[in-house]
Amino acid sequence: MAPHNPSYLIIGAGVFGVSTAYYLIQKYPNASVTLVDRDAYDAESRVAASWDWNKVVRADYDDKVYCRLALEAQDIFKSDPLWQPYFHQTGVYWTCRSNYAQNVITNHKELGRNDDIIALPVSEARKLYGGLFDHADYTGVKEVLINRASGWAAAGDVLRAVTKKCLELGVKYVAADVATLEFDGRSCTGVKTKSGEILSATHVIVAAGAFTPTLLEWSAAKSGNTGLRAGERILAAGITTGMAQLKREQYEQFKDMPVGFQGYTPDEGKPFIGSLPPTKDGELKWWGSKIFKNTREVLPGRYLSSPPPTHDYNQWKVPGPLKQDIIESRNLWYGPESADWEMTKHRICWDAFTTSSDFIISPHSASKGLYVATCGSFHGFKFFPVLGKYITQMLEGELEPELVEKWAWDRQRSDSSQNVEYPNSEMKHLLGVTAKL
Repeated sequence: MAPHNPSYLIIGAGVFGVSTAYYLIQKYPNASVTLVDRDAYDAESRVAASWDWNKVVRADYDDKVYCRLALEAQDIFKSDPLWQPYFHQTGVYWTCRSNYAQNVITNHKELGRNDDIIALPVSEARKLYGGLFDHADYTGVKEVLINRASGWAAAGDVLRAVTKKCLELGVKYVAADVATLEFDGRSCTGVKTKSGEILSATHVIVAAGAFTPTLLEWSAAKSGNTGLRAGERILAAGITTGMAQLKREQYEQFKDMPVGFQGYTPDEGKPFIGSLPPTKDGELKWWGSKIFKNTREVLPGRYLSSPPPTHDYNQWKVPGPLKQDIIESRNLWYGPESADWEMTKHRICWDAFTTSSDFIISPHSASKGLYVATCGSFHGFKFFPVLGKYITQMLEGELEPELVEKWAWDRQRSDSSQNVEYPNSEMKHLLGVTAKL
């Protein structure tokens, strides 16, 4: 039976955690809802994958479930006063080397959406937007998907705004490093921070992104409950993002551009590589082709992929080989004319992955009162406005069966070889055997 006075402790204040707090406090205004994160929500720099300059907001999925949920989230981005100021409907330009475009269009039609979405031959598409993408890589491209309903959002700004709204509604926020989960027998009762503080609740939701496998490993060791370990379910990995500062005339040329995606298949051995329109400060962003593990010893004799063991994950200490990865991805979009662009910012972004790129939104099978809500797999941000709705349904046993199965902690997963977004490198191999990060 559910406790008479349920309380909620959410570990991680990225999009999974904050969206959960937002829905819970609205549904239960008098409940105790606490977010705990290593960084203050308004800190100048955070390790959350969703804390970023900008992120893509799109519904261009060939998976019909995610297409439906992304459309739902996108509608909120466009209409809700809390979210709308941060959304920019620039459209998406997606080079497709498979049947991706046709699958996306079919999903939209079957979901009853009449969005402005078409597939064009390369010869027609590359003339659009003043020929901005004329120098892009079209090797093997079958057609180009144009979806003018999609766009991007100012990610860090909207995360901060929604968190602030949560606090106004009564959510508590604790800035602390979590050391381990706390247990009473096989029931999870809260967490202990590295400073020794105990935070307790009847429901503990781990929404800690790339930190999740490490936290579960530490907690398994302390409690003796080895079933807590993530095992093969979750893999923490990073990717490099970079920004160029455009000159004024360049900004005028690019300011009305869409989000660009290079769509690859497993045969090409690359993930989707994207480029986002410039910010109001004239900074143009894209990301690299290397998604990398960082296997290290998190406990004596226990090795798993985990971000660097510093408070900020060394996210701003980007080595030369990873900066070169950004240059190569830039050239896939803009060719030789981008050679003199001033590269001003680089960041390593860390997230949690499953082999299928499905989220995990599920009770943890090894402990009562413990739940997992993570594995954005670098595509979770766009669902920010609705994640908490479905996580709340999961907490209350009301999640629709299809989603229960898709997001289960214990489920059969497909082989990662067909997932172009799954980590494809080991960081130490990219940097050389003597490199340390």
